Amino acid sequence: MNRQSRTDRPYDIVLFGATGFAGTLTAEYLAEHAPEGLRWAIAGRSEAKLARLRELLPGKAQVDVVRADVSEPASLLALAERARVVATTVGPYVAYGEALVAACADAGTDYLDLCGEPEFVDLMYVRHDARARETGARLVHAAGFDSIPHDLGVYFTVQQLPQEVPLSIEGFVSADAAFSGGTFASALNQFARQRQMAAAARDRRRHEPRLVGRRASAPLGGPRFAQEVGAWALPLPTIDPQIVRRSAAALDRYGPDFRYRQYAAVRRLPVAVGGVAAVGALVAAAQVPPARRWLSNRLAPGDGPDPQKRARSWFSVRFVGEGGGRRVYTEVSGGDPGYGETAKMLAESALCLAFDELPRTAGQVTTAVAMGDALVGRLRAAGIRFRVASVR
Repeated sequence: MNRQSRTDRPYDIVLFGATGFAGTLTAEYLAEHAPEGLRWAIAGRSEAKLARLRELLPGKAQVDVVRADVSEPASLLALAERARVVATTVGPYVAYGEALVAACADAGTDYLDLCGEPEFVDLMYVRHDARARETGARLVHAAGFDSIPHDLGVYFTVQQLPQEVPLSIEGFVSADAAFSGGTFASALNQFARQRQMAAAARDRRRHEPRLVGRRASAPLGGPRFAQEVGAWALPLPTIDPQIVRRSAAALDRYGPDFRYRQYAAVRRLPVAVGGVAAVGALVAAAQVPPARRWLSNRLAPGDGPDPQKRARSWFSVRFVGEGGGRRVYTEVSGGDPGYGETAKMLAESALCLAFDELPRTAGQVTTAVAMGDALVGRLRAAGIRFRVASVR
């Protein structure tokens, strides 16, 4: 199947999980920013909820309603066969996500999610990358705050550095934001599945082709005071460095020997120490099922920060890149990272896959590999800032 044949499908984009917290924000963004003639639909398991959402969308959006349920794989395949791009906000993905990935891989349909779960991404590579390559589907995970600012921020920084030399980049993340019940549930689920996560990573390494003649790494750094940004730098063991490393492995522009490290940037030492202790306590509690259930009930899926809190939220990822005797400081920044900007990133990624001239790729690919310059341009036009702060 080639992508040109898919223009005959009824929908350019289907948003699955549209009635959830992140899904509703994404639907609202698409309704406000959809190009003229966009053929799209909102999908989920409750037609009644979808119909109510459609009535509330800005500008009385012309959008169809499609019923599909993760417990009914046939409904997901039928959905995938009718769309050019499917974007999903239904997590935790390791619990609810695979059937839709499989359907998109079989149908040759481009797939996007907001997944920050390394186990799920690794499992999907092993199980569905080969099929997606056969059908031409692009499977793009982590198309929200996990991990677009980091993946595209490094991509942008690499372009400011010399070619064909070893490159080293560090990212420093600052944010002021709250999170939803769905995000909290995904994090707890990850903390509780450390052994499964490690097993999935090992299995992926057995299936993934080895780099020949080049190196790309993302080691975990140690805590330190980073003079470059004037803050305490705490290592961030999120999915973002893994996504960046895969972009670097796939793109020769990252040079013959590439290394990326990512940190949380915290101004005050007591706050840094308290943050480490809080995360450690959460990880420990997640290992005990009753404690995990109690924590999950504190913030129900579908709940999230109110508009006032989101309006005050912000994020900044500052990068320090070095190579070939050159040092460059760059920054990616924007508003509410977890929801407002994540909805924007997911929606613009879907529009990018549907309409932009892009490199020919297939299988499981990152945002930088699949969309690169086109998505950077879209996000800049949508208000997310990519800037070069200084060059030395």
